[in-house]
Amino acid sequence: MSLLELLAVLFSAAGVWLTGRRAVLCWPVMLVASVLYGAVFLRAHLYADTALQGVFAALSVYGWWGWLRGVQDAGAVQVVRPPRGVLVRGVLLSGVVGVLLGAGLQEWTDDPNPLLDAVLSVFSILGQVWMARRYLACWLIWLGVDVLYTGLFLVRELYLTAGLYAVFVALAAFGWMQWQAVQPERLAQKAPDTINEV
Repeated sequence: MSLLELLAVLFSAAGVWLTGRRAVLCWPVMLVASVLYGAVFLRAHLYADTALQGVFAALSVYGWWGWLRGVQDAGAVQVVRPPRGVLVRGVLLSGVVGVLLGAGLQEWTDDPNPLLDAVLSVFSILGQVWMARRYLACWLIWLGVDVLYTGLFLVRELYLTAGLYAVFVALAAFGWMQWQAVQPERLAQKAPDTINEV
């Protein structure tokens, strides 16, 4: 364990906890966490995970901008329940892209878990996009992703990071309960069911 990994763990946990509380501050905290984890994964020669942190950093800026627009008078961010079609398309598209990326990783890299690595990366991006859009369903994606990532990081012998992802499972359950508890009449109107939405 390095100081860099410890800082990445602390910022990541704080960012997810703040997200569960619907605090806009979660996004700059997660931006710092992404930069720190990018350096951790680069040092560990985990290049796909390093690139994923770059995507997360960009999505943190996007989420920050989006959440600033979604703050209610009470200071909490509005939760959105998109139409079912948006959710189904997002999951199906992510599954297909994950399998294709996994096939590419298996063919062109020495990744010991190419399919799992690819599918988790793609669904992590989906979870982050949905979180930025304030979709309640993002927490269900994070629950599944975090359980599987915990096992993957144990196999890769990144024990502190595996422990963090085990904590993320609990934080995702906390986030789901916090966002679910928002009164239905206070939920934002359904997002438009357009072909562009993921």
